[in-house]
Amino acid sequence: MNYRKDKNGKDISILGFGCMRFTQKGGRIDLDKAQEEILEAFNAGVNYYDTAYVYPGSEAAVGEIFEHLGIRDKLYVATKLPHYHIKSVEGAEKILEEELRRLRTDHIDYYLMHMLSDDKTWERLCAMGIDKWLRRKQEEGVIRQVGFSYHGNSDTFCRIVDAWDWDFCQIQYNYLDEHSQAGRTGLLHAAEKGLPVIIMEPLRGGKLVSNLPDKAKKAFTEHEPNRTPAEWAFRWLWDQPQVTCVLSGMNSVEMVRQNCRSASEARVGDLTDADRAMLKTVVEAIRGRTKVGCTGCRYCMPCPRGVDIPGTFAAYNTRYSDGWPTAFKEYFMCTLLRKEPTSASLCIKCGKCEQHCPQGIAIREELANAAKVLEGPVYKVARKFLPLFMKY
Repeated sequence: MNYRKDKNGKDISILGFGCMRFTQKGGRIDLDKAQEEILEAFNAGVNYYDTAYVYPGSEAAVGEIFEHLGIRDKLYVATKLPHYHIKSVEGAEKILEEELRRLRTDHIDYYLMHMLSDDKTWERLCAMGIDKWLRRKQEEGVIRQVGFSYHGNSDTFCRIVDAWDWDFCQIQYNYLDEHSQAGRTGLLHAAEKGLPVIIMEPLRGGKLVSNLPDKAKKAFTEHEPNRTPAEWAFRWLWDQPQVTCVLSGMNSVEMVRQNCRSASEARVGDLTDADRAMLKTVVEAIRGRTKVGCTGCRYCMPCPRGVDIPGTFAAYNTRYSDGWPTAFKEYFMCTLLRKEPTSASLCIKCGKCEQHCPQGIAIREELANAAKVLEGPVYKVARKFLPLFMKY
């Protein structure tokens, strides 16, 4: 297993175990199977395990398995505070205490603000006193390092990185999302600030492995060395020194073995120009099924009305590559989980964005098309009632 350093100089395995997708059996997590997979990963050197308060049954399963195997103090546990569920420091304290009970531990190694998608939300939490509470918990040793997980655009991500002295961060990043979400811009900014970066969705929920276009499959099959699409996705990430750890929701022993083997072999600088050209062909094949040729460069931003133009187009394209549920989730998180909505329908067709688009996209027209597809009845209901539940 290869390792990279966290902010305090600790060795973190470049492959992390994502504990959200354990196999279910009879409506509950199959603990025997999950334990077998975790033990396989642990014995291969994986020392970073990621769960969350809102992953059904995950924290409790992880806690039980680690206790049974007697390995809790030999690895790092990452879990998350669902800040969107709390109204006070007391609420955060109650959730943390519950997480410690579930995990059967007296401390959390890496504690994340879950889905911190807006810097204004962080300001609200600070006004509540969460920042001081986190520091106090660190002083007590209950929380060792504090970070945040993020879904959103690179501009907001960079503002959140700059807003506090974080210990690490977690972003969605893969060869298809290189210039969307936090993207490479966010990755480099975090690294420049000295933040370890944990990667989630390296396979885009499996979309970079299954249901690939024929042209993409052919590119993988004909390229040497012969590797699976999953391994190429991991290798692309591990080739970048700014990437600290890549999470994988491994739910079979064979998958664990394959990923651990790759993680033991991968080195920064391994990818050749030919490898990158092949992956570019794969990206082009996948994007060939997309509606708008947006590269996520963000030259069109900021929008006077606050529309997240690149985020909207990313979700719009996802509708035709990954399906409506995935697109809706992406668009919902991108446009509604923030203090001020950034919906495509807010566009007033001023045209300022089109003056700066290097791709020559008819942005106003495409935003209208995206709104018709993405802002159906479910979205409109969510937009109306979400402010009642989100405590900005």
